[in-house]
Amino acid sequence: MEAAIEDSGLDICLHLDHGEDFEICKQCVDDGFTSVMIDGSKHPFEENIALTKRVVEYAHSKGVVVEAELGKLAGIEDDVNVSTKDATFTDPHQAAEFVARTGVDSLAIAIGTSHGAYKFKGEPRLDFERLEVIERLLPGFPIVLHGSSSVPRKFVDLCNKYGGEIPGAAGIPEEMLRRASQMSVCKINIDTDLRLAMTACIRQILMENPSEFDPRKYLGPGRLAIKDMVAHKMRNVLGCSGKM
Repeated sequence: MEAAIEDSGLDICLHLDHGEDFEICKQCVDDGFTSVMIDGSKHPFEENIALTKRVVEYAHSKGVVVEAELGKLAGIEDDVNVSTKDATFTDPHQAAEFVARTGVDSLAIAIGTSHGAYKFKGEPRLDFERLEVIERLLPGFPIVLHGSSSVPRKFVDLCNKYGGEIPGAAGIPEEMLRRASQMSVCKINIDTDLRLAMTACIRQILMENPSEFDPRKYLGPGRLAIKDMVAHKMRNVLGCSGKM
C-alpha cells in the first residue's frame, strides 16, 4: 500500500495505491484522499467484483474516484509479492464484465508488466493484442499499467559502479510504453526508475566524496535526478507533457 501525492500547482491530490481491503480504502476516503485503488486481484473473480463494488459505492458517495486491478502482475512492490507462475494476464471479456458490474473509474490490467527491477528473463514483451481487445470492449475507458519502469541501463551501471549489486535488472522498453500510452492506457505507474536515479546519484557523490556527511549535498542532487527522470518520462515516453 502506498500513498502518492500529486501537486498540479492548484490542488494537492492524494491517491491510495494497492489498498488491500475495504477498511483501508474507507479510511483514506474519510481522510480526504481524492482517489483510491482497491487491489482485489489476489481474490477470485467474483470476490474481486464484490470487494471493488463495495469500495466504489462508498467512495463515489463521497466524490472519490476508484481504480481497481484485474489480473496479477509478477514481481515485488513493498508488501506485494507475486511469483511468475502465479501471474495471470487479464482476460479481456472479464475486464468488460468487471467494469460493468463494479462501476469502477479505471482498471489496472496485466499484459506483461511486473513490479520491481527484474521484469524479464528473456526478451521483453507486452501483449498488445490483448490490450487491443480490451480497448475494443471498453472504448474510451481509462486503462492503467502498473510495474512499468524501464530500468535504464545507465543508472543500473552507475549504481553498480559505485558499490551497488543489481545484476541482471531488466525493464519495459520505453518505446513499448509510448505505444501503450497512445492506446487506451492513460496512467502508467513508474517507481523503480525513480529509485535507481536517486540511488545512483547519491552513491556516486558519497563514493567520490567519502568525507561528505551533509545530507543537503547528496539528497539535493538525488532529488534533481528524480526530477530529470520524471521530465524525461513525461516529455519523451508518456506523451503527457503540458497536459492536466
